[in-house]
Amino acid sequence: MYPTSDQPAFGTFVKDQVQALRRAGVEIDVLFINGRKSRFNYLWGVFRLWCMLLRKPYQLVHAHHAISGFVARLQFKCPVVVTYHGGEVREHAPTWLKIPGRCARFLFDRVIVVNENEKALIYKNDSRVNVIPCGVDFERFKPVPQGSARAQLKLPKEKPLLLWAGEHWQPEKSLELLEASVDIIKQCRPDVELILVSGKPHSVMPIYMNACDALVLTSWSEGSPMVIKEAMACNLPIVSTDVGDVAAVIGGVEGCYLAEPNPEDVADKLFKVLTRNKRTHGRDKIGNLGSGQITHRIIEMYNTLCPPQLRVEFSGVWNSEF
Repeated sequence: MYPTSDQPAFGTFVKDQVQALRRAGVEIDVLFINGRKSRFNYLWGVFRLWCMLLRKPYQLVHAHHAISGFVARLQFKCPVVVTYHGGEVREHAPTWLKIPGRCARFLFDRVIVVNENEKALIYKNDSRVNVIPCGVDFERFKPVPQGSARAQLKLPKEKPLLLWAGEHWQPEKSLELLEASVDIIKQCRPDVELILVSGKPHSVMPIYMNACDALVLTSWSEGSPMVIKEAMACNLPIVSTDVGDVAAVIGGVEGCYLAEPNPEDVADKLFKVLTRNKRTHGRDKIGNLGSGQITHRIIEMYNTLCPPQLRVEFSGVWNSEF
């Protein structure tokens, strides 16, 4: 998972994590295996990985997604940390992925999952399995005046705008639920407009989040959806199905709602958001999810796997980003 020119929004959270770790003093080389383009790239990735390991004395390998983790584990020169971003170990995952994925604590030196449910599926009480979601860049995702954001995107000034962001063609995103919910709410609010954002550069997402009146997420499977945390950082109201860690992230925030996965309830919650017509205080709720705090936690994990003379001393600047 890493952005490409063809898919500029794909895996941006991995790239952001790499950049944050580099700023904190970790030297990182990226080996991108484009499994979406061809599954054979994973086989080629094994050869490329070994070439890199023979050229340079790395201290550890951090893989993102279980399949890349299996590639990384085909060597024992370096410890392997793997991050599961959602779906690898749950019931709907294919058996060939789910079973070895759930044995992760025997395969890898450390495992990062993005929510508590996935930790329980691997082994809840193993200290080698840690819950560390990806962090939010508070400098990029922050509230700005709605009028200026709409003007920048040339969106209608007065209409209620609902934002949906992601790869709408993926079946787990439940696009049909989204469309049915919008059809229902238009019966009482015919001026509502759905803004569907897919395949755009990540840099434009804060503008869309500040321009719109609510974010909608209708997925039936997620890990720790970045779009939810980013919307919270922009104080954007949210209506979402109860997937991944969404309940924990938005819980207790006025103007954010969990909805049952049916069009009537999603539409009902959206109507409440539009009737309330206020931004939230979501940014205050997720102060512990900034990229600096998350970077600090990852570096602490790295340090447990590296010799004392090679450990990274974190500067502590993470407290200033929020």
